[in-house]
Amino acid sequence: MLFVVILLIGVPAGYIVISAGQSRDSGRDKQARASARGLTAEWPPRVTRRIYEVPITGYSDDVAFYESNSWNTSKLYVQFTTSENGLNLFLDRIGTGPGELDKGRVTISTEEAAEVGWHLGAGRPSASSRALSTVPTDKEDWSGLVKNLPGPRPRLEVTVDRSNPAHPMVYVVSTVKL
Repeated sequence: MLFVVILLIGVPAGYIVISAGQSRDSGRDKQARASARGLTAEWPPRVTRRIYEVPITGYSDDVAFYESNSWNTSKLYVQFTTSENGLNLFLDRIGTGPGELDKGRVTISTEEAAEVGWHLGAGRPSASSRALSTVPTDKEDWSGLVKNLPGPRPRLEVTVDRSNPAHPMVYVVSTVKL
């Protein structure tokens, strides 16, 4: 009888202690993400990628992100290195194609790039871990597009560094107006 009473009290108490620890850890993770300044070298959470409609392709490398929020605008900054096929798949998933990329154009503003420490455009070495050299890039290595998705969906600014054509580095700023 005493054993049953101990089980009736001990099991729920143990469950509460474990649940509290897990909940606290979850809150710390969210707090760390919210207080981050600059890029975080990991994949954005899946729900974040869906909200901002940034479909990073599988097997991408150098993935990093940063999310900023204000009362009327939220932005997701994402970078990743992919393959030529991965770039084509990414562009297809956002409703465009490689032919829409304007050669020599960087579509992400200097102010937006500075927010996360990006140095985009000709005259700078590629930030990709798969860069072929540390020589500064040329204007023709860069291309970009702006995709305004219909309705309340985000605006995507995409800039691509093709200094290594086999492994382009993709930079995306997705803006949601609230």
